[in-house]
Amino acid sequence: MCDDDAGIARRALFVTGGAAALTLSGVSFASAADGHEQQTRTVRGTLPAGSPDFVYVPVEVPPGVREFRVAYTYDRPSVPAGTPGNALDIGVFDERGTKLGGEGFRGWSGGARTEFFVRADEATPGYVAGPVREGTWHVVLGPYTVAPQGLTYELTITLTHGEQGEAVRPVYPPERARGRGRAWYRGDCHLHSWHSDGRRTPAEIGALARAAGLDFVNTSEHNTHAGHGAWADVAGDDLLVLLGEEVTTRTGHVLALGTDPGTFVDWRYRARDRRFGRFARRIREAGGLVVPAHPHATCVGCGWRFGFGEADAVEVWNGPYTPDDEVTLADWDARLAAGVREGRADWIPAMGNSDAHRDPDTVGSPQTVVLADDLTRRNVLAAIRAGRSYVAESSRVSLTFTATGGRGERAGIGERLEVGRDTPVTVRLEVEGVPRCTVRFVTDQGVLFTGGPLPVSGGGVVEWRTTPSYAAYVRAEVRHEVAAGPVPGALAAFTNPVFLGRD
Repeated sequence: MCDDDAGIARRALFVTGGAAALTLSGVSFASAADGHEQQTRTVRGTLPAGSPDFVYVPVEVPPGVREFRVAYTYDRPSVPAGTPGNALDIGVFDERGTKLGGEGFRGWSGGARTEFFVRADEATPGYVAGPVREGTWHVVLGPYTVAPQGLTYELTITLTHGEQGEAVRPVYPPERARGRGRAWYRGDCHLHSWHSDGRRTPAEIGALARAAGLDFVNTSEHNTHAGHGAWADVAGDDLLVLLGEEVTTRTGHVLALGTDPGTFVDWRYRARDRRFGRFARRIREAGGLVVPAHPHATCVGCGWRFGFGEADAVEVWNGPYTPDDEVTLADWDARLAAGVREGRADWIPAMGNSDAHRDPDTVGSPQTVVLADDLTRRNVLAAIRAGRSYVAESSRVSLTFTATGGRGERAGIGERLEVGRDTPVTVRLEVEGVPRCTVRFVTDQGVLFTGGPLPVSGGGVVEWRTTPSYAAYVRAEVRHEVAAGPVPGALAAFTNPVFLGRD
């Protein structure tokens, strides 16, 4: 064993094309004389408050290595109330380098694990199995937050020599399940398994998704695609599994939803680096959607700072309904109204997902219900992008929301009712599974109709008459009983808009 003090003074500061980073002195290993020899090096150092986002520790890997293994610890001193303490993430890049774009990416576990390994035949969840080749590897540390006292860490790097194991070719889930043709399908597109910081296996998530009445799910591990090959056995005729990633930057999180198998999207940049457009294109080129996640969440780094110019949809409701979801809903609605005022035809649809990690997080609460031509990756993504969807707290809730013109013209969620400005329009909501809830119809002028409460049976029909000159769009909200004075109750469901009038 060899100790190396990798303090802040021993460094080279550089920019990877995105966030600033720090590279420490390298760690070297001797070539193995014995085919089964194991070598270990320990690196210690301290990072001050205000450290760069990423700290790289180069590791010179000699030929003949079978396994690359890293364990780490760091101190957690007491801090004053309201002051962030220490939190240190970790991952690794191989000999292909750390260039932004991730060609050398071999895994990321954030702060979810204290050790990981990589071999040709296997790797820790969150890491990519494959050969351990000769060259300069980099252990990457991410000081997510640093206490005023600084962050003292210790890395233990172990190389095991020997013949490489046989690589296993990943098997990915099919892009089609047995659907019902054009129909409403229920999905949860923000889920975490043990391949990032979740505590459930893919099989456990699949069982919970089926129990929640879902037709599709999307994988969304933090900053890694390594788990894509773990879902083939979870998928089935009754459950479509889409593949993706939650790209977790320091200035917001975004879902890469429904990308091609094996697609990795880099996360090492901030909004001020002006690099997001490149990676939004990467998501779309891989067939996926760009969906900012929980834009107004209050956790460190969670609030969305990249703007919505690249968004294909936005996650308005994330997990149990909380005040930050209410703020996101209001912000999204304000963007709809602004688009109408400015005469823009484009708009950003809303969706909702559970962001479930572990018990007691409920898979499928909320869920996005889409009108798709069939239960396939292509059709589900097309429905989300078109806004032919509503969000419900569970599969018990069902909505039918339409607008009808005077001559029988009809439009549903995400569509436009092409009638004249003064044509009478009937807006109709049929709802099930929401006992004692209140219905609100929201337009570009705000809430123009409130009805209810619905009966204890949870079902009912609510109608409202308007014209396109009075309401450029209408969307529906179904809310639980009011908890405090004028504050609206928590959502049970809401729809994307129906637009009224000709463009």
